[in-house]
Amino acid sequence: GGPTDTLGALAAASPWMSAHGVALTRSEWKGLTEARTALQAVIRGNRSAATLQSFLDDVRLVPTAGDAGVDWRLDTAQGAVRAVVAWDGLRIRSPGRLRPGPNTECQPFRLDRRKPNTARRCPSPSCGTRVPAPRHYPRSRPSLSPARALTP
Repeated sequence: GGPTDTLGALAAASPWMSAHGVALTRSEWKGLTEARTALQAVIRGNRSAATLQSFLDDVRLVPTAGDAGVDWRLDTAQGAVRAVVAWDGLRIRSPGRLRPGPNTECQPFRLDRRKPNTARRCPSPSCGTRVPAPRHYPRSRPSLSPARALTP
């Protein structure tokens, strides 16, 4: 399988948007794709998180008191806003764990739950083990020095 872009066009994005409760409008789709581009740049370290402000300008939290206490909910169902807020939740609860794949040609991000500095494989079937294999190969082959080559 080659790379696919679920949000690449409105027609292709419609099933995903419907499944996630996002209105099937051109403006919602455009907002989602712009938020995705901005979030990818922030996660990769190419932009500051301040660039996400435009998605949050008109957002408000609405309190609801219940038997268990006060709950807060967003006053909007916009997909772009929800994506930015979800990223921020991951940033707070799992700092540094949302990572791009190690292959620079790969687009998927992963939530890395492994021990620090052990993530090596890309989850995408389109790149698979192409990144770890070159890293592992030199370590798995003993180097042949001239002295070892002559030893029986």
